[in-house]
Amino acid sequence: MLLFTLPGKAIFSPPKPKASPAPAPAPPPAADDPAIEEARRKERMAAAKRKGRAATILTSGLGDTTGDTSAQTTKLGGGA
Repeated sequence: MLLFTLPGKAIFSPPKPKASPAPAPAPPPAADDPAIEEARRKERMAAAKRKGRAATILTSGLGDTTGDTSAQTTKLGGGA
């Protein structure tokens, strides 16, 4: 049996699959859903923690660049 083929095509090609319709997207959850409220609360807490940590760092990555203050002398005790 001799099978005749054309360049890039066969005489008997497999059937093409039928396109199935895409499933409908799930409806979005309600705004007052407890799971959404919990996620929002967790996100606010995480943002507050990040902000609190950043507020304690008072210098840049270069460190304190104001200069050496240890050479200044002060008088201990009273008097003007």
